[in-house]
Amino acid sequence: MQLLPSLAALPESSAFDLVVVGAGGAGMAAALFAAIADQKVLLVERSEYVGGTTAWSGGTTWIPGTRHAASVNPQDTLEEAKRYLDNAVGERSPAAMRQAFLDNGAQAVDLLENRSDVHYRAYPKHPDYISDLGGSTLNGRALEPLPFDGRLLGDLFALLRPPIPEFTVLGGMMVDRTDINHLLALGTSWPSFKHATKLLARHALDRLSHPRGTRLVMGNALVGRLLYSLSQHPNVTLAMNTSVKRIQHDAAGIRAVTLLQHGQHRNIAVAKGLVLASGGFNRHPQLRQDLLPGIPADWCPAAPGHTGEAHGLAQNIGAHYGATGLSPAFWAPVSKRQRQDGSEAVFPHFMMDRAKPGMLTVNRAGQRFVNESTSYHLFALALQQPGNQPAYLVCDARALRQYGIGMVRPGGKNLEPFLADGYLTQADTLDALAHQLGIDAQGLQTSVAQINAYAETGVDPDFQRGSTAYSQNMGDASAGGKNPNLGPLRQAPFYAVRLYPGDIGAATGFATDADARVLGEDNTPIPGLYAVGNDMHSIMGGVYTAPGITLGPELVFAYLAARHAAAQSAI
Repeated sequence: MQLLPSLAALPESSAFDLVVVGAGGAGMAAALFAAIADQKVLLVERSEYVGGTTAWSGGTTWIPGTRHAASVNPQDTLEEAKRYLDNAVGERSPAAMRQAFLDNGAQAVDLLENRSDVHYRAYPKHPDYISDLGGSTLNGRALEPLPFDGRLLGDLFALLRPPIPEFTVLGGMMVDRTDINHLLALGTSWPSFKHATKLLARHALDRLSHPRGTRLVMGNALVGRLLYSLSQHPNVTLAMNTSVKRIQHDAAGIRAVTLLQHGQHRNIAVAKGLVLASGGFNRHPQLRQDLLPGIPADWCPAAPGHTGEAHGLAQNIGAHYGATGLSPAFWAPVSKRQRQDGSEAVFPHFMMDRAKPGMLTVNRAGQRFVNESTSYHLFALALQQPGNQPAYLVCDARALRQYGIGMVRPGGKNLEPFLADGYLTQADTLDALAHQLGIDAQGLQTSVAQINAYAETGVDPDFQRGSTAYSQNMGDASAGGKNPNLGPLRQAPFYAVRLYPGDIGAATGFATDADARVLGEDNTPIPGLYAVGNDMHSIMGGVYTAPGITLGPELVFAYLAARHAAAQSAI
């Protein structure tokens, strides 16, 4: 891979088989698939980092029917996966698009694992999110990238988007859920002591020569593996801090693109295709106002590169968005806190706190309004209902020590900075907590009394918390209650953080066919134009069906786009 020092290093006559706009997970995958097919590729990234929001994600990739599924769920079939998607999504997206995803997922994963350093493993247990629907499974479809040694990247390590600081420990050490459990049990378990000691020793060694840890997990591992794999291909060129300002096309296809970097322009000829993988519309001011009215951009926990700039260029040549399904975006509840450097941390509450025993969520009336153990997408959709912004995630002292809350880590220590800046609210009684939060005290008292009673019976008649396999997996069976998601709030002091609905990615994107070709106004493909990732209209129709339903389809349709483009004759 050639890393361009500047656009001046590209001759005016430069031409590439494929130009990919955006070096997030989708764009890097499209570039890698094209490179494996011996295509000459230009990968264009507008920011200083590669990885996009994928680098900040858990890295989970939902693709049914892969070689890894049989290791944990040999009974699963593509027919069952189709039945699940039909039940969950229905007519919110074209069935043919979902079928293309299912038909080609295993091939895409096989090609990556056979021809690159991108490798996965199946989670032992990671249920589909609507686990009470027919066709759902408890495991086998959700893959995670294997941890990756960032030291292999050499100087390219500096290009990799660092993880969210609040998702690291000890100044940049990445940890996944397995690591967290071992670190918490360091003093009580010999296997955990060995695991944790190895992690800590590796991180101490890393910090002697690197600004952060080089043991990469989750989304950072996936992006690291993609970048390392791309670096092995001399037919790939990477242009950083570069944006696309113009698309030149005619009836035969995309002819050229005009690039801009630090005030310098360069026209690049396109021989076979242009892939849009810029991350979606979410930070485009007008598109955000149109599609996500009333949701400020500073509630978005995604990486900053998805400005939607490329969307206007595509719309100018006839591209249009698909019909919006359940929601134009995918969501998670988030909490916010200003960092010492003045930037704002937006923390997504995926699974570590809200569904655990000793926690509940209320609105300004002090009333519960959602099943706290439902998927983060449905939770945040409920947050958008009138009267629920902000909401308040409340816990007692025992739950705080056991699970942490938001950016506050388990253990219950070093709370002073969080209390001082108002991120965390603490009070000795529920009445005092309600007064500090400005919510109805009687409503909060009633809600806590109800959840305490439900913890005794193990049944939540109001919102059915802990009633599905997915929600139970979010809980804590080791707590000893009748329901792994329910536990009483009794031990003072009591705590709360404020929650807001944060868009974690676009569900609305450009309408495409099963080869990821962007459709024009007459619903025929625009020759040479492809869209993948969040630039492509989600095959899930705005329904969050399972973990990794953005990364899975983006990988498969990146494969299909690259394969289709490689088969074309040069214009």
